[in-house]
Amino acid sequence: MKIEKDKVVTLSYELHSDDDNNERVFVEKTDVANPLVFIFGNGNLLPVFESNVAGKAVGDAFAFSIPASDGYGEHVAEEIAEVPIDVFKQDGILMEDVLKIGNVVPLSDQDGNQMIGKIVSVNAETVTIDFNHPLAGKPLHFVGEVVEIRDASPDELAHGHVHGAGGHQH
Repeated sequence: MKIEKDKVVTLSYELHSDDDNNERVFVEKTDVANPLVFIFGNGNLLPVFESNVAGKAVGDAFAFSIPASDGYGEHVAEEIAEVPIDVFKQDGILMEDVLKIGNVVPLSDQDGNQMIGKIVSVNAETVTIDFNHPLAGKPLHFVGEVVEIRDASPDELAHGHVHGAGGHQH
């Protein structure tokens, strides 16, 4: 069986990216105990990722890179915002333990939409937060193996995600 539309695909991989000095750095790893499991061709993964594993069979290895423009996009200056420091006060007390450069913080906009941002700088009146994805502007380097391929069930296809082992449990 080969990877094609509507197949449940199980992969193990290592993901690396490049740091600011263009050195490869480890990002994440999946393995047989905790694999990536998805329905191929349903738009749940980056199209360029899927095109790189399409047609592979169980046991096939893969290694490919995805440029930033096809991954999480370029780093966008408009995604960096100055937030009033008062946002980080609770009962009038500044949450100093949260206000550390590099901390990732959840925030909501005026419409209640959840956003995750990284604190870039803190001054007396504002906090600069970068809302770009952590891998924005970075290439993605994958090395892995196809662990399993099976037909997706009618329920999985109807719901758009995998059920059972490695997927959503009911």
